[in-house]
Amino acid sequence: MSGQGAQGGWAGPFPAACTPPAPPGYLSSVFFPFPAVGKAFCFLLQFVFFNKGLVCRRRVPAWCVPASACPLPGLMPFPGHGGEVVPTQCPLDGSTGLRPVSQSPGTRARAMEADPPVLATVGVGDLVLLDPLSEESLLSNLRERFLHKEIYTYIGNVVISVNPYCPLPIYSAEMVEQYCNGNFYALKPHIYAIAEDAYSSLRDRDRDQCILITGESGAGKTEASKLVMSYVAAVCSKGAEVTKVKEQLLQSNPVLEAFGNAKTIRNNNSSRFGKYMDVEFDFKGEPLGGLISNYLLEKSRVVQHVKNERNFHIFYQLLAGASDPLLKRLKLQRDCRHHGYLGDEDPRLPGMDDATNFQAVQDAMRIIGFSEAEVTQLLEVTAVVLKLGDLQLSSQFQASGMEACGIQNMQVLRDICELIGLRESVLEQALCSRTMEAKQEKVVTALSVAQGYFGRDALAKNIYSRLFDWLVTRINESIQVTTGERRKVMGVLDIYGFEIVKDNSFEQFIINYCNEKLQQIFILMTLKEEQEEYFREGIAWTPVTFFDNGIICDLIESGKGGILALLDEECLRPGTVSPATFLAKLDQAFGNHKHYESRKSQSDRRITDTSLPSTCFRVHHYAGKVTYNATGFIEKNMDQLYRGLAQAMWQAKHTLLRSLFPDGDPKKASLKMPPTAGFQFKASISTLMKNLYSKNPNYIRCIKPNESQAPGLFTDELVRNQVRYLGLLENVRVRRAGYAYRQPYQPCLERYRLLSTHTWPRWAGTARDGVQALFSDLDILPEELAYGHTKVFIRTPRTLFDLEERRRRQVEELATLIQKTYRGWRCRTQYQLMRKSQILISAWFRGHVQKKRYQHTKRAVLLIQACARGWKSRRLLRELKHQKRCHQAAAIISAYWKGYKTRKEYTKYFRSGAMARLANFIYRRLLQKFFLGLKNNLPPLTVSDRSWPPAPYRFLANANEELKTIFYHWKCKKYRDQLSLEKRAALQTKLCASELFKGKKARYGPSVPEPFQGDYVGLQKNPKYQKLQAAAQGKLVLADAVRKVNQANGKMTPQLLLLTKEHVILADPKATQPKVVISLSDIRATSVTRFSDGLLVLHLKEQTGTGGTKGDVLLVSDHVIEVVTRLHQALLETTRQALNLQIADQFSTQFKKSSIAVTVVQGPKGHLGPVCKKKGKKMEVLVC
Repeated sequence: MSGQGAQGGWAGPFPAACTPPAPPGYLSSVFFPFPAVGKAFCFLLQFVFFNKGLVCRRRVPAWCVPASACPLPGLMPFPGHGGEVVPTQCPLDGSTGLRPVSQSPGTRARAMEADPPVLATVGVGDLVLLDPLSEESLLSNLRERFLHKEIYTYIGNVVISVNPYCPLPIYSAEMVEQYCNGNFYALKPHIYAIAEDAYSSLRDRDRDQCILITGESGAGKTEASKLVMSYVAAVCSKGAEVTKVKEQLLQSNPVLEAFGNAKTIRNNNSSRFGKYMDVEFDFKGEPLGGLISNYLLEKSRVVQHVKNERNFHIFYQLLAGASDPLLKRLKLQRDCRHHGYLGDEDPRLPGMDDATNFQAVQDAMRIIGFSEAEVTQLLEVTAVVLKLGDLQLSSQFQASGMEACGIQNMQVLRDICELIGLRESVLEQALCSRTMEAKQEKVVTALSVAQGYFGRDALAKNIYSRLFDWLVTRINESIQVTTGERRKVMGVLDIYGFEIVKDNSFEQFIINYCNEKLQQIFILMTLKEEQEEYFREGIAWTPVTFFDNGIICDLIESGKGGILALLDEECLRPGTVSPATFLAKLDQAFGNHKHYESRKSQSDRRITDTSLPSTCFRVHHYAGKVTYNATGFIEKNMDQLYRGLAQAMWQAKHTLLRSLFPDGDPKKASLKMPPTAGFQFKASISTLMKNLYSKNPNYIRCIKPNESQAPGLFTDELVRNQVRYLGLLENVRVRRAGYAYRQPYQPCLERYRLLSTHTWPRWAGTARDGVQALFSDLDILPEELAYGHTKVFIRTPRTLFDLEERRRRQVEELATLIQKTYRGWRCRTQYQLMRKSQILISAWFRGHVQKKRYQHTKRAVLLIQACARGWKSRRLLRELKHQKRCHQAAAIISAYWKGYKTRKEYTKYFRSGAMARLANFIYRRLLQKFFLGLKNNLPPLTVSDRSWPPAPYRFLANANEELKTIFYHWKCKKYRDQLSLEKRAALQTKLCASELFKGKKARYGPSVPEPFQGDYVGLQKNPKYQKLQAAAQGKLVLADAVRKVNQANGKMTPQLLLLTKEHVILADPKATQPKVVISLSDIRATSVTRFSDGLLVLHLKEQTGTGGTKGDVLLVSDHVIEVVTRLHQALLETTRQALNLQIADQFSTQFKKSSIAVTVVQGPKGHLGPVCKKKGKKMEVLVC
């Protein structure tokens, strides 16, 4: 993982080898239009200008060199200098050089203090420059800097952070601005420097980065990760959408800390879970979103924590910061001592306000995007976990004499069931009994009190663990990137530190295993890779010994025989398993392993150690020996939850809690053993390692100065132990023993070829031969150089600075020559331009003067002409006006004279016709007034409105009536024009009914508002009437359910009446087949009564009809008006003859061969329907 990439190791944004060449003749055509400039001089111009050395936005010294031409790996320009960098004094010999910055391991600058007055004020800022180098001097340097509030120190590109345990004024906005776009070594060591280096590398070099923060618990890893995230958020560009993304990323920290952090003996805000956040950026370096991965939450802390520690922060924050109504709703009490899982100790922490933090957590969740319902449900589930700790069990005995357990405080059980929406009996049965399935049979077994408490605690731990996983998933839904554009990724790893407590259990074993893997990454990517590069390049190298913890990682994670594999094997083994069987298996597998100890292995080696109990084993980690208590390993690894408890949670009506237990669904029940906790964590760590290996690493090594978390206290022995197992001394030795700088041959030749006449201006041979020839001419000592297969190695910075000094002087000479020539060309060009401008200005001025003189003369002439023409026009106008007045006066005199003579002549004839003319005038005025008034008082255009204004005069009465009739007909026509064809047809049918029945039948009035439907039996929609539809042949006019009167006894039977355009069909409603078919042409008349009954008689011609018709047909229909009307229309359309309709109380019908007289009699009020009574040849019909 050398990190050199395609850029050849130079860290500038555009390496010298990658600088875009100028087109041939470009400079000569732009800056030197005259052909006197030679090709060599144009080449010098191209070399300087296109390396950005002289193109600056600000005035800078002549010795400033371009960023792209900088020889130091990782060199970045300062903002506002247009690409230049400021020279720096060498800390070794005082010579002037350039500031180096870090790149990736193996290619970044190897230990150079850029500004001794700034960096070397207290101790040594970079331990590579520490002299003499020893463990004591390194420890003394860290102590001196720590006591002077200098908590950050470099080892090349690795940052060492010593936790100060107090706030320091070094994280202000001014400090962020100072490190933004700054050089890694230009300022004092700071965590902002590595954050800026990682961010700028991601943004400018398009390489994914990761920041690995490691150290013991309490060393400040969580705070370091927050500082890195806040710095990256501060230096990103501003914008509404970008600000929203940054806020969501930053606000995820307080939420996860509340649910995943707790106070431990070593740390008041210890992360009890591992967190890895991938922050994704676009090509401009603006954050798009992120993705959070969590590892192994210490859920056992929910039910048990040691003395002087606390449970997770959220419990105390909820009780301290929630309002009284909220606590009452959650069934909680504000005093922590009333809740069993929180203990009896004082929950307050110095410098931490739980109430304020609870409000901050709520605000953070709203910013992330949690809805009010989600926040409420989250707090309810949290309250359920606390209430489970308050649930007490009591011992009971069954009828068989076996021990069982029961709920002692039922009120707590009711509170829990009320919160989650579950029946009390379901939860009580799940807590006090266990249901097992065997061969499709269920066996319910009562639990003892100890088993009941175990199930209760397992439920609480599972609820909280699954709730935390849901919380991380919900945050990811808000911050994840939804766009499909290409993204850059910066990962920040904040994971639990190495832990050694009084009683180390399964959690500490997993945590320390994770730290072993992180230490392995550091070894592989810094110490080991650095030395392997020398072997690849064929450089003579004396290896620096260091401890490789790969053997410890294999001891723990080996797939066939590691501790985790044996633990899984023991968990899955049938029969009785116990810590003793597990320890026996470990002793059998690792009895001779030098990093494993147990009581048996020590006995085999004849070692007596009373500090190692018989139930424990010891692993020699890179950070020291840790004794683990095997008791509880199997249970915590299996992480069992009774299936009945999961199914009970799935039955709850609480939406969030139900979603946390999908395995409780009986339909998805599986007898397959779920993966163990160790297996899951090992797989997660493997995925994390692959992710970290794919990115360019940046290291922050956190050190805890003392065990008491006291500011200003530096415990030498504690820090010495951390320095040893972190391998800091070996890291410094590798960086000092090797070559400080290395560079591929081609970029090196491109940069320094101007220093030798053999390589300048061009070199025809290979790049390696060119570099060797170049350095031979420069008289550099052979021991200062090493030639590898692809790179040249320079041992000390002194040699590199000497090369840079020579190159700087050479560039200054070339720059001076170019500037001198350019100034001369610019002066000559300016003179020529001024001369041409003077000639052009003189010509334009003379022309301007002549134009102004001509325009002045022209204006004067035009003015004189205008005045002369105006005078002549005014004189002519006066003459014309005088003539006009004369003509008008003569015409007026003539008109008055003629009028006088006419009036005098016809005075005697005027009075004879005056009366008629006056009457005619008055009549016209009255008519005009009438019509104008009628126009403004027209009635509404509704058809039902028959109002009309009365005539003001009697002579206008007839005309007013005619106008009323015309207006009403016009309204009706407008109404009809607006109707659709269907409505017109329906109106026409209603009109026809009016003509037939209006004033003749009492049933007509109620039928007017009822619309005619035509199909009253659903003939076309009912599939059982398919035969009748076929009989209608698509010409159906009406279908109705009627009652046919029997000719023999007068009884009525239900029939279906189908009226088509050619026939009348009677059918049996049950058989749905035509019984009687009557042609319309065979109907000679129709009779109805004048009452409101539905009696209808079809008088047929003799020998008419098919299907057994014997004479006239007597029917009763509820829609007799519509039946007769549509029959009339169909007959008129088919035969062109109107229906012969008889409306009478008595009529004669033809039954069989005899005639029967039918008399219709109106029955009493309230009588229902017609009733037919036949007596001989008479039939009496009683109607309503």
